[in-house]
Amino acid sequence: MISIKNSKSKKTRHIFIISDATGSTCEMVVKAALSQFRTTDIHLHRVRYVRTEKEIMDVVQEVMAVDGIIAYTLVSNELRDLIFDQGRKWAVPAIDVMGPLLSRFTDYLEISPMAVPGMFRSLNKNYYQRIECIDFAVKHDDGKKLTDLYKADIIIVGPSRTSKTPISIYLAYRDYKITNIPLIFGIDLPDELLQVDQNKIVGLTISPNRLKTIREVRASRYQHIQLSKYVDLELIKKELKECMQIYNKHKWKIVDVTSKSIEEAATEIMRLFSNRKFDSTFDENLSDEDG
Repeated sequence: MISIKNSKSKKTRHIFIISDATGSTCEMVVKAALSQFRTTDIHLHRVRYVRTEKEIMDVVQEVMAVDGIIAYTLVSNELRDLIFDQGRKWAVPAIDVMGPLLSRFTDYLEISPMAVPGMFRSLNKNYYQRIECIDFAVKHDDGKKLTDLYKADIIIVGPSRTSKTPISIYLAYRDYKITNIPLIFGIDLPDELLQVDQNKIVGLTISPNRLKTIREVRASRYQHIQLSKYVDLELIKKELKECMQIYNKHKWKIVDVTSKSIEEAATEIMRLFSNRKFDSTFDENLSDEDG
C-alpha cells in the first residue's frame, strides 16, 4: 500500500489499482492524475495478477468496505465486463484505464488485441531501457568515465566538432549505450580505449573545409579566447590526416559526416553494427508511445 498525504486533508481516500499483471502501468497513470490534486490523503492499494472472477468479486467487496474507488488495467474483455458490472452493482466507482484505448485501436486497426497480461509492462520496460541509454550517453559524453568503456555498445571517436555528442544522443534514443571520446591532435589515445573490444569503435571524419566552417561558428562565440589554431585550415588537414591514420591502424569503422545530417550519420553507424537486431520501422512507430 502506498500513501500520499497532505496535512490539510480530513478524510482518507482509498484507490485500488487492479491489474492482471504488475499494475505498474496503471499506477503510473493514476499517480500522474493525482499530481493535480493536493488536498486529499490517499492510500493506493495495488492488487496484482488478478486473473479470476472470484478475485474480481472479492476485491470489489474490499473496496466497498472502505468506500474506495477502482482503477484497473485488464486485457480480458470478460474480466473488464465483470468488474464494470460488479462496480455498478455495489456502487463502487471503477475506471477502465486501458479499455477505451484498446477499443478505439481495435476499431481503427480492424484487429483484436492479443489480450496478453503484462504486455503493457513490457512496453514500460522498453521505455525505461531507453531512458537508461540516454542517461548513459550523457554521463559518458566527451571522454567522461573512461573506466566504463567496456559497458558501451558503441564507442564514437573523432576530432572536435564532428557531431559526436548529438549522434550519441540519437543512438541512445535507439537503445544503444554510447560513449564518445574526442581525439586531440598531438595527444596520445587514452589507454582505456585500446583495452576494449576494438570492434565497438567507430571513427568520425569530415572534410577539412567543412570542419573549418563549423569551428569558425563556434570560435565566434568565444572571441575572448585565442582560437586561431583551432580554425587554421592547414592544421585541420593535419589533424584529420592523423585521425584517419589512427582509424586505419586500429581497423576501426569509419563514418564520413561531411554532408550527413545527425540522423543519417547515426543510421550509417547502426548499419555498421548490424549484428545487433534492429527493426527501424517498428522502432519509429513504437517510439510515439513516449510522446
